[in-house]
Amino acid sequence: MIGITLTTDQIRSAPKEVRQWIEHQVIAGLGLAAETPAPALVQATHLAALSEEEAASVLAQVRGMLPAASLLFEFARPGVAFGEPPVMTYRLIDILNHTKLQNIGQVMTCLEALDNAVTRLRGDPNLRFCGFDNEGHCFIAPETQAAIAALWHEVIASQQRASGAEAVAGLAPAA
Repeated sequence: MIGITLTTDQIRSAPKEVRQWIEHQVIAGLGLAAETPAPALVQATHLAALSEEEAASVLAQVRGMLPAASLLFEFARPGVAFGEPPVMTYRLIDILNHTKLQNIGQVMTCLEALDNAVTRLRGDPNLRFCGFDNEGHCFIAPETQAAIAALWHEVIASQQRASGAEAVAGLAPAA
């Protein structure tokens, strides 16, 4: 057996096919690839383009499932626009790492909860929150990504307003 050490810069500058091969080797080495095979890409026309209000409704539906609520906000991060019509692309392995879930199966369970919330919200069983490809990527509509980012900013702003009001109330003289 031969081991090779590569720097981050070497990996970044490698051709796309080499980076993909390295990614597959790491996923297989961690035992993540065999747990949940990625389904074929769902056509972009079946992806929900959610408004901020609809994203808030999806959040309300999954609020009791904290990992799914946390995972929803992973899509507030900018993704990579890809395809025509464009979709925002995210790597499942990155989502796994950011959410601190234990395996891709848990990520898929959370994504399924989001899909179910969108189906209930819109009443369309063919509509999906996200789609997948066989390379370990997840796709959402750009409008949905923008709505989730706006919702994230609103949640943070409301928490800051609430903590600011508490601080002011704490400084008020007692009657």
